[in-house]
Amino acid sequence: MERTLKPLSRTRIILLSLLLIPLLTGCAISYKFNGASIDYSKTKTISISDFPNHAPLVNPTLSSNFSEAIRDIFSRQTRLEILRQGGHLDLEGEITGYDITPMSVAADSYAAETKLTITVKVRFTNNIVPEESFEKTYSAYQTFDANKLLTEVQDELCETMIEELSESIFNDTVAKW
Repeated sequence: MERTLKPLSRTRIILLSLLLIPLLTGCAISYKFNGASIDYSKTKTISISDFPNHAPLVNPTLSSNFSEAIRDIFSRQTRLEILRQGGHLDLEGEITGYDITPMSVAADSYAAETKLTITVKVRFTNNIVPEESFEKTYSAYQTFDANKLLTEVQDELCETMIEELSESIFNDTVAKW
């Protein structure tokens, strides 16, 4: 007795496809765009000094928060070992400005908004590729309602500005964007 093979039904083809799709997509190549363009065969360490606060107006936690944020972004987005000194890459600097400026004026001639600005001077030394070394000043600002006290909003504003500054410094030093 001879048996003939039945063609696969449409339902079976769909079910088989649904089972194979997860297997095929699990093998896909993925690229992580964190921006770091580092030759890890030559560059293995980065030294990040504390950034002292030399601004005329001093926020007591700004120096430590900023220094930790810089270390954190390099730790999260690269495989570099972070040292206090003597790295293949060296990042140092100081906070030079923490300024409050009245902005837009309301109808009663008082400021309606106030701008808080953080300025940081950075020195980056690449001991592997010296021509990539630089010295640069970075600034970030946030505005807030002039009816609020700085002490009410400064933690949140500083956190946002520190993140922005850290990303800019990261991009200029190892991402080359």
